[in-house]
Amino acid sequence: MRYMKWTGPVAAVLLIISCFAPWAYISVIDFTATGLDAGKQFRSPGYFNFAFVFLFLVFTFIPRIWAKQWNLLVTAVNLGWAIRNFFKLSSCEGGECPVRKWGLYLMLIASVLMLVSALFPGIKLPGSKDNASGASK
Repeated sequence: MRYMKWTGPVAAVLLIISCFAPWAYISVIDFTATGLDAGKQFRSPGYFNFAFVFLFLVFTFIPRIWAKQWNLLVTAVNLGWAIRNFFKLSSCEGGECPVRKWGLYLMLIASVLMLVSALFPGIKLPGSKDNASGASK
């Protein structure tokens, strides 16, 4: 669990990288969708991820319990947005199925890692003892 503190920021950097990577290739119109340019129908879903990454990093480095609670909300909404993007950009329409690229998978994996790191913040609660079992030595 001691590495969980740095898993989140590394996953956030991976999420930013995935927004610049190719997400899907649509062969009918010869177009490669990325997080910053997904065409007229999907616009730019990566900018919403940038906002979530910013909030996630701010709340991760604030050593308060309320920040960790807000971080759970931010990462849960971010994962929902990632799942939405995954299914919207890779779904078949009119008999044409886009080819999923590595950036789409990286975006989904990085969002899951951000949520997992928010679930285990590694903050010590005030009033908690090292010997949590209550047994005497």
